[in-house]
Amino acid sequence: MTETALSVPWSQVEQYLGAGQATTYPLSRPGSRPQVSYVIEHGGRDIALHVQLVGKTRPPHATLPTIQIDQLADRGSRFVRIRTTRADLVREFHDFLCAVADRILTHGRTLDQAYAETVRAWSALLNRPASLSLGQRLGLIGELAVLRCLAGEYGWATAVEAWTGPDGEECDFGLPDCDLEVKTTSSEQRRHRIHGIAQLDPAPGRRLWFASLQLTRGGADGRTLNDLARAVRREVAEQAPASLGSLDRGLAAAGWSEEAPDDERWTLRTPLLVLDAATLPRIDLSALPEAAWERISSVQYTLDVTGLPSASQYPSALADFRLQ
Repeated sequence: MTETALSVPWSQVEQYLGAGQATTYPLSRPGSRPQVSYVIEHGGRDIALHVQLVGKTRPPHATLPTIQIDQLADRGSRFVRIRTTRADLVREFHDFLCAVADRILTHGRTLDQAYAETVRAWSALLNRPASLSLGQRLGLIGELAVLRCLAGEYGWATAVEAWTGPDGEECDFGLPDCDLEVKTTSSEQRRHRIHGIAQLDPAPGRRLWFASLQLTRGGADGRTLNDLARAVRREVAEQAPASLGSLDRGLAAAGWSEEAPDDERWTLRTPLLVLDAATLPRIDLSALPEAAWERISSVQYTLDVTGLPSASQYPSALADFRLQ
C-alpha cells in the first residue's frame, strides 16, 4: 500500500506497526529530486527514510551504533535507506527521520548536510539511554493497570499501600491475603525476565501469584503510560487523597515523569494470564556446594510461560482485568 502525505503523524505510523502492515509515505513532490519517502517495511516491523541519491551523491557515513545506512536500487535510481538498529527507540527514531526529511525538503539541505545537522542536534538524545526503556515503560503500564484492578477489590488506599514494585521488593504487590508479581511484554511469546533467584519464591505462609500481560501497539484505541498514570492519580486524589503522596513517590521511584513525552499507545494482545508461582520452573542453587553458591551474587533468566493455562482459581480482583 502506498499513501501520499506532507507529514507523517506518529499515530498513523503506530497503527501500521501495531497491525504489522507495510506502507510508504512519499514526502517529496512527484518528479522532484531527490525523491524522499517515509517507509514502514519488513512486514510492518521497521521504519526507514528512503532518499534518492542524485548524480554522484554518496550516502552519509553512519557514525552512531543506533543507526544503519545502506543503499537500494529502485527503478533505475539509487536510494539511501536510513533505519535504526534499536527497536526500543522506534518512537524517538520516527522524530529523527522526520527532522532529516524536513531539512532536505523544507530547508534545501543536501542529504549529507541534513543527516549531519540532525545528528548534531540530537546527539545528546541518541547517545544516552531514554529515561525509561521500552521494557520499563511496559512494566510500569502493567503494574498501573493491575493497581487499578486491585483498587476495585480492596480500595485505593490498600492498593497503593500494597504496591511495592518501585521499592525494589521481591514482588510487585503485597496484598492482605497474598503476594503478586506482574510481568509485561510486547513480544508474541510470553517471555519474561526474572530478576534474582528468589523472585518466584513465596514468602513463608503466603501464596505468590504470577501475572503475565501481553501488550501490542494499539493506535487510537490504546492507552499511553501517561494516560494510565494520570488516571490513577486522578482516582486516588478523589477517593483516597491521603495516599496520593505514596503513589507519587512510587511513580517517581519507577522513573515516571509527567513532563516526559509519551504517545505510544498500547492495548492487550491476549487475556491476562495468572499462574501460581509455586508451579513455575525456577533456578535452584541448593544443589551446589555452599562454597560455590555463596560466590554467586545475582542471577537473571528468561522464563517462557507461553501456552500455559491460567490457574483454575486466583484472586477475584484480577478476574475482570482490562487495560483501562
